[in-house]
Amino acid sequence: MNEKTKDILFGLASAILFSAFIYLSAIGLENKLLNTAVGLIAIASILYIPKRSVLVAGFSIGVLWFYWIGFSFEYQGVGFMIPIVTLGFGLLYMLLFLPMYFTTNPFFRAMVLLGLSYFQPFNWNWFKPELLFIDSFIGVYKYQFAIVLFALSGAVFAYKHYPKYKYFPLILLVFAINFGYPHQKILPLNVKVVQTDIKQEDKWEEKNLYSTVEMIFKEIVQAKREGYEVVVLPESVFPLFLNKNPKLIEKLQKLSQEITIIAGALFVEDGKHYNVTYMFDYGRYSIAKKVVLVPFGEYIPLPSFMKKFVNDTFFNGASDFVTAKEPTDFTIGKAKIRNAICYEATTDAIYQGDVDYVVAISNNAWFAPSIEPTLQHLLMKYYAKKYGVTIYHSANYKGSGVIK
Repeated sequence: MNEKTKDILFGLASAILFSAFIYLSAIGLENKLLNTAVGLIAIASILYIPKRSVLVAGFSIGVLWFYWIGFSFEYQGVGFMIPIVTLGFGLLYMLLFLPMYFTTNPFFRAMVLLGLSYFQPFNWNWFKPELLFIDSFIGVYKYQFAIVLFALSGAVFAYKHYPKYKYFPLILLVFAINFGYPHQKILPLNVKVVQTDIKQEDKWEEKNLYSTVEMIFKEIVQAKREGYEVVVLPESVFPLFLNKNPKLIEKLQKLSQEITIIAGALFVEDGKHYNVTYMFDYGRYSIAKKVVLVPFGEYIPLPSFMKKFVNDTFFNGASDFVTAKEPTDFTIGKAKIRNAICYEATTDAIYQGDVDYVVAISNNAWFAPSIEPTLQHLLMKYYAKKYGVTIYHSANYKGSGVIK
């Protein structure tokens, strides 16, 4: 086997180790000891592998983590973009790993990995290297990740130059162990989070509207019969501008006399489109608009002279949603609950201020079948632990549950 082939294999192996926690979680395997060992080996391998291997690892990590992003383009009428988007994410992360190509110094590589934990290209923040340890004995705070990087880079350096002391730096890992996260509260309410399974290609078909609405009301009535006080339904579960449908509003208001209803739909105001959450409670309703939009899904994070061309060419003009200025809190009884719609629930902006509970709604059918719901769930778990918040997540396709 020649050196070039070895370098490629080393890079692929490192990428697989670096991504293993996602795929293990996707099949329901979340073992703390296994995740700790695999996570540490994955980081150490990135710090140690040859220069060419770093580029292979960066490209492969970009693909293994984000191959699914292009799936949504199928529903914009530009399905030919799927392999291009996948390739683009591979090249993007190869570029981000590129500084590590120029040196085998493990301390420099560690600094690059730490920097990548802060870097958000195009406001895309789903690549968090510390997420490897979300279900492990290692904590996920930045200082703990920095300790892991320093300990492992010290061990790699010692292995190369002072083999007799190669295990000494690993003692520092004791300070990265998770000894507890902030206390998380449980809502003093009986909440049902609903998971639907409506295919994206069927969701906006007018012929399916009646059956979809009928399904929604069945879920609400069933939750009421089961004794729940609150029912949460996914993002855009009503595939329409709900505020333009007074009969549906009236029926939901009537049902809300007996159960609080939280559901996603569209909202139009002054000619502007919003992706919102509706809450119906005791015959009244309120809405919560998104604060953080999905890059390239709901807005184009490019200079203004490029936005219109990209939006019209690749999104049929669909990436034109607008946002609220700050997050919305719903009040149910004495409980204050922060609203989050899909991508928002994986951003720091939603967790600022006095937040104990978050109701998150998502439509993950855009990316079916894929690991996207798993990665989203792990990210929500990261933020729940980081901020001491309990998340009630309702999703279409996969991902519903109480996250803490």
